[in-house]
Amino acid sequence: MTVPPATATTDRPGAPDWADFFASGLAGSPVMVIIRGVSPDEAVANAEKAWAAGVRLVEVTVESENGLHALEAVVRAAAGRHTVGAGTVTTPQRLESAVAAGARFGVAPDLNTETVHAAGQAGVPFLPGVATPTEAGQALRLGVATVKAFPASSLGAPWVSALSGPYPELRVVATGGIDAANAGSFMKAGSLGLGVGQSATAGGHLDEIVRAAERNA
Repeated sequence: MTVPPATATTDRPGAPDWADFFASGLAGSPVMVIIRGVSPDEAVANAEKAWAAGVRLVEVTVESENGLHALEAVVRAAAGRHTVGAGTVTTPQRLESAVAAGARFGVAPDLNTETVHAAGQAGVPFLPGVATPTEAGQALRLGVATVKAFPASSLGAPWVSALSGPYPELRVVATGGIDAANAGSFMKAGSLGLGVGQSATAGGHLDEIVRAAERNA
């Protein structure tokens, strides 16, 4: 099922509809699959495993030209039935290239003000990465209410829970080092969802992670 597109905004970067977009995409199955560094055919195969497991959001990272080709292939395979985004969108230029390749949303490991502004102007839902309270506060000041906690396994589930004290309006997608063993603890800590790498699909553990996330959502 395709997540409804967010409403375009040009008056300020980040808007409540971004939060609605990710909340909708992670409803039911609170997992987003990240596909990185594989051929277009392998990317499609991993995406199909994710869709079969009930995952609604799939991102293909675009740190290289090969990533853009893989993104295009997954977008074609989705055929409008699934929502495909781009990962490692660290510059406005990468965002532009990803959108041209068919990406419906963007994800970054960091919080780059210029890229957030570019996403707001383009009306593209964007999930920037944070790893400190300072970055979390900056994200909110930019109008971004849903962020990626990265690297989650280094930060730990208690970090997600602690962040909700000073920033109760912030929603977090824990990403980096998520597996079946710790997925439940990150969801119990208050995560909106979990970002998992393609090792989960290749290793056959995705179903376990999805079940653990759903049980503890």
